[in-house]
Amino acid sequence: MSQLHTNENHHIDDAHHEEGGHAQATVRGYVTGFILSVILTAIPFWLIMGKVIANPGTAAAVILAFAAVQILVHMVYFLHMNTKSEGGWNMLALIFTLVLVVITLAGSMWVMHHMNANMMPASMHDMRNMP
Repeated sequence: MSQLHTNENHHIDDAHHEEGGHAQATVRGYVTGFILSVILTAIPFWLIMGKVIANPGTAAAVILAFAAVQILVHMVYFLHMNTKSEGGWNMLALIFTLVLVVITLAGSMWVMHHMNANMMPASMHDMRNMP
């Protein structure tokens, strides 16, 4: 009877963990995340220090891509975020935050570009060429 009761409790605990969506933190997961983080740091470092990419714009785009992948690695392996955690609310909050950040940054860049183009007096352009 006690064996049956113990097995029932394990099934209840397993169902509770699956229902809550909590990821099991394992040493293997942390080591995998660490190794991926080191690789995703070393490659851009090598690209810049070895001057592999000559164009600064392309180099910045490549580093930005590696940074985005590294953010995902940290979120999955260290923060244990997935679509099931907290019933999906963590992912929804993350998506909402990303949308707000993109809107804020794009809007700020758009406003600064147009202010620079439209508000600069003509005489200021001539003063830039002065010694």
